[in-house]
Amino acid sequence: MDVPYDLTSYVRVLKMATTPTTEEFLQVSKIAGAGILLVGFIGFIIGGIMLLLTGGI
Repeated sequence: MDVPYDLTSYVRVLKMATTPTTEEFLQVSKIAGAGILLVGFIGFIIGGIMLLLTGGI
């Protein structure tokens, strides 16, 4: 592991990186939010099925 080489690689990546535009940020936020809602909905459905199968109601 060559530390100076690793540091120059990290610095090069940081110099190439840019902040996202407002449009890009909103698009990523919408996709992430949709993913969170989808996972929550799937968990809700699985929980409902488990309640029905075990007679917990």
